[in-house]
Amino acid sequence: MIRTEKVRLYPNQMMKKHLDELCDYRRYCWNQGLALWNDMYDESLIMDNKKLRPSERKVRNILVVEKADWQYALSARCLQLAISDLGKAWKNFFDKAQPDWGKPRFKSKKAPRQGFKTDRAKIINGKLRLDKPHGVNDWADIKMVGAKSLKGDLKVVSVFRENGKYWASLPLEVEIAKKSKTGKKTAVDINVGHFNYTEGKVNALPDHLKKLYKRIMHYQRQLARKRTVNGKKATQSNNYAKTRAKLQRDYRRVANIQHDIIQKFTTKLVTDYDKVVIEDLAVKQMQMSHVASKGLQRSLFGYFRQVLTYKCQWYGKELRLADQFYPSTQRCSQCGFIKTGTDKVGLDGNKLHHTKHNEYICYECGAVMDRDENAVQNLLALV
Repeated sequence: MIRTEKVRLYPNQMMKKHLDELCDYRRYCWNQGLALWNDMYDESLIMDNKKLRPSERKVRNILVVEKADWQYALSARCLQLAISDLGKAWKNFFDKAQPDWGKPRFKSKKAPRQGFKTDRAKIINGKLRLDKPHGVNDWADIKMVGAKSLKGDLKVVSVFRENGKYWASLPLEVEIAKKSKTGKKTAVDINVGHFNYTEGKVNALPDHLKKLYKRIMHYQRQLARKRTVNGKKATQSNNYAKTRAKLQRDYRRVANIQHDIIQKFTTKLVTDYDKVVIEDLAVKQMQMSHVASKGLQRSLFGYFRQVLTYKCQWYGKELRLADQFYPSTQRCSQCGFIKTGTDKVGLDGNKLHHTKHNEYICYECGAVMDRDENAVQNLLALV
């Protein structure tokens, strides 16, 4: 299995300069390759000739032949890996089943995250060793913090800069021991701000996280007010830069807290249960509604499914996806009655029958249950 460790890098000023140059070069190679790929693709459509269609090999060879003098001072692998990723992006463009389906886009130098990839990195004495740049004699290994256990074969490493800090994603090919069988099964009902399962509820938006979101809203309003008053000159002021740094710091804290909650919860699921059932939700369509759209976005439904999927594969557990149209919320877990039409329970309850969002009242057998607990029992019946 490929297990990725995200670590924090602490380069010196000279290292930061060269890392920034590689980030810019990666973006340059991607944009040049994408422009060439678009031209070749359009030409093949106009000429109606499939032989003119672009490929990873064609685009890479043209860019290598047309390299400028300044490009020879930078890593050649940066260009080759950028075009390799571009080829994968174009391949996904022809597969509409991809979650973020769309045509590859150009990279912007204003994006908060910039990075590059290399397949020549090594881990030496707990430090990250990259290729020595041309003309630099005092190049050293980069100190890194955050890796728990770095064992296994190192694959293609991603180094990126985000909010003025440097990080590295280290994919390691390791052997993961299967977890022991428990003979138990569970179902997880995903809701706005919390996850319900057979043993109770896990809060995905605790109170201290809500305070951080309020602080983020405050910083966003400050920045918007500065841009409204000062226009384009606002971004050049020191106060604007300080406020933006505080905003980015709180966004990082929010991400760390939520990822920690989901990682611990998914680990508990694959440790205690052999079979797990979750819903296959159309999250993007649900976010189009004004009801709890922001809460849906903050609940990280997609990230939860992604983490649970690869952990079940790691540890030999079974993950089942309920059909998108399975009425887990509308079905009564006791008698099987399914609500339809105006009787349906929505995110804000049922206005016709004056029920709250967390209530489920069966009009067939008269059962009164918690809506989330009823959904968990319906999902559990699929195992």
